[in-house]
Amino acid sequence: MSAEVTITPEIIQKHNVTPEEYQEIRSILGRDPNITELGIFSVMWSEHCSYKNSKKVLKLLPKDGPRMLVKAGEENAGVVDIGDGWVIAFKIESHNHPSAIEPFQGAATGVGGILRDIFTMGARPIASMNSLRFGTLDQPVVRRLLTGVVAGIAHYGNCIGVPTIGGEVYFDESYEGNPLVNAFALGLARKEDIVKAKAEGAGNPVFYLGAATGRDGMGGASFASKDLTEESEKDRPAVQVGDPFLEKLLLEAVLELLKTGCVVGIQDMGAAGLTCSTCETASRGDTGIEIDVAKVPQRETGMVPYEVMLSESQERMLVILKKGREAEAKRIFEKWDLHAEEIGQVTDDKIMRVRWNGKVAAEIPPRRLADDAPVYDRKAVEPKYLTETRAYDWRSAGKPGDLNAALLKLLDSPTIASKEWVYRQYDHMVRTNTTVLPGSDASVIRIKGTNKSIAMSVDCNSTYCYLDPYEGGKIAVLESARNVACSGAKPLSITNCLNFGNPHNPEIFWQLQKCVEGMRDACLALGTPVSGGNVSLYNQNPKGAIDPTPTVGMVGLIEGRQPVTSHFKDAGDAVLLLGTTREEMGGSEYLKTLFKVKSGLPPRADLAEAVKLVDLLQALAAKGLLKSAHDCAEGGLAVALAESCISSLGQETGAQLTVDAAGLAPEVLLFSETQSRAVITVAPERLEEARRLIAAQGYPCAVIGKVGGHELVINGLVRVPVEVLSHTWRGSIARRMDAAGGSSAL
Repeated sequence: MSAEVTITPEIIQKHNVTPEEYQEIRSILGRDPNITELGIFSVMWSEHCSYKNSKKVLKLLPKDGPRMLVKAGEENAGVVDIGDGWVIAFKIESHNHPSAIEPFQGAATGVGGILRDIFTMGARPIASMNSLRFGTLDQPVVRRLLTGVVAGIAHYGNCIGVPTIGGEVYFDESYEGNPLVNAFALGLARKEDIVKAKAEGAGNPVFYLGAATGRDGMGGASFASKDLTEESEKDRPAVQVGDPFLEKLLLEAVLELLKTGCVVGIQDMGAAGLTCSTCETASRGDTGIEIDVAKVPQRETGMVPYEVMLSESQERMLVILKKGREAEAKRIFEKWDLHAEEIGQVTDDKIMRVRWNGKVAAEIPPRRLADDAPVYDRKAVEPKYLTETRAYDWRSAGKPGDLNAALLKLLDSPTIASKEWVYRQYDHMVRTNTTVLPGSDASVIRIKGTNKSIAMSVDCNSTYCYLDPYEGGKIAVLESARNVACSGAKPLSITNCLNFGNPHNPEIFWQLQKCVEGMRDACLALGTPVSGGNVSLYNQNPKGAIDPTPTVGMVGLIEGRQPVTSHFKDAGDAVLLLGTTREEMGGSEYLKTLFKVKSGLPPRADLAEAVKLVDLLQALAAKGLLKSAHDCAEGGLAVALAESCISSLGQETGAQLTVDAAGLAPEVLLFSETQSRAVITVAPERLEEARRLIAAQGYPCAVIGKVGGHELVINGLVRVPVEVLSHTWRGSIARRMDAAGGSSAL
C-alpha cells in the first residue's frame, strides 16, 4: 500500500497526533500509516470524537434508570420511555468553534447536525432549543456574532419546519473570541420504531444517501479539538455549509425508509464524516465494512480519498440495508429526489477497508478507531484564583443606592433581560404543538392524540461554575429541574454539553472534574440519569479560557393536565414564596451588574431541599393549584417577581407584596440568589388547600401578597410601574443592537 504523501514529524503534528499516538497507530497497523489512514486516525482520536481527555470523568455520571432505553454513549441520541408505547430521543451538542469563525453557517449546521442525530434513531424531531453564550454587547464583534448565530439558527430551524421553542442566552467577557453555540433537539417515536446504528450481516449493502461530498468541513473534528487563535480565521474551510431544504427531504425519506423494516443500521455523517459513520457502525456491529470512495457523489473535481473520508459536508447519511431490499429503498430515495449510491458492503473480517477505484486506500480495524482511542489521566489542580474569590466580602463593593434603580439596572442586563430579540426570529409554532412559548421557565410541547406533554429547559450559571465548579455543576442540574417542575412536569433525564478550556491545563481539568462531580450528585438525588451529550474542550482564545459551562438540557413529563407558566394571571391571586432567603450574594448578578465584580462564594445547593421543592411543585400542579410558578434564579427574588409581572403574551399586572426581611439587609432580601426558591400564585378560594399541601410536605412557605394594580411594590423598598419594568426588560438587547446598527437578520 503506497502512501500518497511522505509522513513527516511536521505532517504528524499538523494532524494533532502526538508522537506516542503515532507509535500506537504503527503498532495497530503493523506498519507506517499512509496519509489517508493518518487523517482517519487524527479525526477519530480527536477529543471531539473520542473524548480521550474526558472519558474517565464522564464515567462518573449516572446513566441507568427505569425509563432509559438507550443510554449515554450507546447511539446517536439517548432514548427515554414516556409510557403508552411512546419514547423521546434527545441530545445536546456544541458547534462552538465553527460559529466563532463563521457564525451563520456554524450555528445553522449545528442545528442540522443535532436534528440528524434524532431522526437517525427513528424519531421525528418535534422541538429544538439552544444555549448561546457571547461576550458583552458593547463589543462590535460580539454583536456581529450574535446576529449571525441567531440568523443561522432561525434559517435552518424555520426552513426545515422544526419549532425552536426556547433556550438561554448569556453574556460575559469570558466568551469574547469564543462564543458557545449548543444545540438541543428532541424527537418522538413509538418504542418499536427505534433504530440502532449498527453494521451487521456480512454482504449487506452500504448506501451513501444525501448531498454530494465537497471540501467544506475538512478536518472539522480536529479543528474543534484545539484552541482558537488569531490564526483560526485560516480554518474557515473547516466550517460546513448547510442546506435545510435538502435535510427536510432527508428527514422524510429516512423516517419512511425505517418504517419498511429494510434498514439494518443508519448513521449521520456528522463530525469526521464518512470516517466516523463507517467505523462506528462497524464497531457497534462487531463486523467489518468495505467501501469504495470513488463511488461517493462528489461536487468538486480532483478529490482524493483523504478528502472524501474527512469531509464534513452536511446532509449526508450512511445506510446499511438488508440484502435484496435495495429496490424498495431506491424507490423511496427517488420519491424524495435524493441521491443514493451503493458504495460498499458489510464484511466479516472486522476491518474497515477503504478503496479508491478498487485499489486499497486504507485498512484499519474499526474498533481500534471508534472504541480504543487513547484515554488520558490529566493532572487536576485547584485554580489559584479561588483563594482570592472565596475570601471576597460582597459588602466591600458598597451600597446599591436607589433600590428601584438597582432593580431596573438588573432587568436591563442582557443576561437577565427578555430574549425576545432572539426568539422572535424563530418559528416556535410550526406543527402547532407548542403549548408554552419561549419566555417561561420551561417550554412545553404537546404530543397530539395523547394526554402527554414534554417540558424542556436548558440551563447553566457559568459564574457559579467559575467560582465553585462543584456547586455550579450541581446547581446547573437543579435549576434546570426546577424550571421543568415549575411547568408542572416530572423531571426525567438530562443531556449535557460540557464546555471547557484546554484540558492540558491542570486548573481547567480540575474545573471539569468538579463540575461533573456536582452534576453527578444532583442527578442521583433527582433520579434523572444522563442520556448522552457532548464534550467541547479547547474553548479559549489568546486572552484565556471561557468560564466552565456544563450546559444541562432537562426534559420532564406532564400527564393529564395543562402546563403552568411563569407570569401572574388574575388580580386577587395570592402570591406565595416557597423556600427561605439567606445571605448568599457571591457570584450574583447584583454584584456583576451593579459593581462589575465576579467574585465571592456562590450559593450553596442543598440536595434534599432541592428535591423536596421539585416534588412539591409537581404535587401542587397535579392538584390544579398553581396559577403560575417561577423559580428564583439570577437577580434573586426581586427579579423573579418583576419577571412574573411581565407576560411574554403581553398580559401584564402588578403585585402588592410584603416579605418578611428576617433581619436581612434590603439588598440581600431583594437580590440574594439563594437556591431552591420559587414564586407561585394560587386562586384565593384555593389558598388554604395549597397551604395545607405545602405544610404536609414540610416546605418553608410564606404568603407575601396579592396580584393586582399597575405597580410592583415590595415592602417599602421597591415601587416601580409595571410599564417601566416591561419596557426596561423587553427592550434591553434590542436597544443595544439597534443603537449600534445591529439587525435581526443578515
